[in-house]
Amino acid sequence: MKKIIVFACLLSLISFELNAQEYTVITSVESIVSSGLGRSRLISNLEQKDYQEFTSVQSEEDNTRNKSKRDEIRVKNFEETKLLNFFNIGGIRFQNIAANDALISSKINTMVAEGWELAFVTSAVESDGGKGDGQGIFITRYIFKR
Repeated sequence: MKKIIVFACLLSLISFELNAQEYTVITSVESIVSSGLGRSRLISNLEQKDYQEFTSVQSEEDNTRNKSKRDEIRVKNFEETKLLNFFNIGGIRFQNIAANDALISSKINTMVAEGWELAFVTSAVESDGGKGDGQGIFITRYIFKR
């Protein structure tokens, strides 16, 4: 009977460990500024941060300002992979898009080989707002779990 109880306890610990999941985010920022003047990068953090250290709870009774310091939030250890801009002087550059796809695919394949599973992908764009704006990025977040 003791062996069954010990075995059941070990089995529950193993299944608990299998259910614990870890997530990480990789972000691609691709410039859509005309004439190729922007910067495009694939960013991966190399250090962990606990969001609770920089979080305050606001309420009607206590609306004290969050006093977290920006320099404490910043991550100084990260991986930055250069990507090509979508545009050059001649306009949209399809070779640059294909090159970025190859680099992003390589990163995803490396993450999968390291035991990560691509769980979610979300993207957004901030495009040129008209005359005089000249700004724009296409951002994609790849969320992995293991």
